[in-house]
Amino acid sequence: MNANCRSYNGYKTLLITVTLLLYGLLSPERLDGQQVSKEVPPLSERIFYGGSFGLQFGSITNIQVSPVVGLWVRPRLTVAVGPEYTYYKDPGNATSIYGANVYTQFFVIQDLNNVVKLGLHYGFFAMAEDELLSLKSSFWKDPPFNSDRFYTNTFMVGGGISQPLGQRSAINLMVLWPLEPPQYGFYSNPEIRFNFIF
Repeated sequence: MNANCRSYNGYKTLLITVTLLLYGLLSPERLDGQQVSKEVPPLSERIFYGGSFGLQFGSITNIQVSPVVGLWVRPRLTVAVGPEYTYYKDPGNATSIYGANVYTQFFVIQDLNNVVKLGLHYGFFAMAEDELLSLKSSFWKDPPFNSDRFYTNTFMVGGGISQPLGQRSAINLMVLWPLEPPQYGFYSNPEIRFNFIF
């Protein structure tokens, strides 16, 4: 058998293999099984709760609580809002920081296993968050106002990974970057966070 004939047989085998693989992945039976219902779930099934909680003790004490309530607006899109409170104490002083944040997440991949059959059910999302905090002027050097407290607003963008823990619960790892340089030493760049939803 000459080289051209072997090359032709190799291409033919490759073409048949790719065709069978694509048919297996994109067959009507498989696609029908993955179709999303057109019926919108009731509001009670689209609302979720969650948030984050952080503790640090030692020469610096940092206690942070940030609950949220959110809504699945679309199958891939969520919005959430919630208050947040932080107690911060260093060796010389202590302060309370409080405010609120609102964020939205868009799931680029809802379930990795639907894309690549590895048995991994991670979701990947893009995220934007806007946070408004009230700070005590006497705690910070060079506050922008002479009042007892002042406000600072931070807008951050980034993304994350979601690991389902059940039908309605998940743990999320998020990496966010402030769009402006962080003020008052609040955020590292990037800011890494964990939160839970249920």
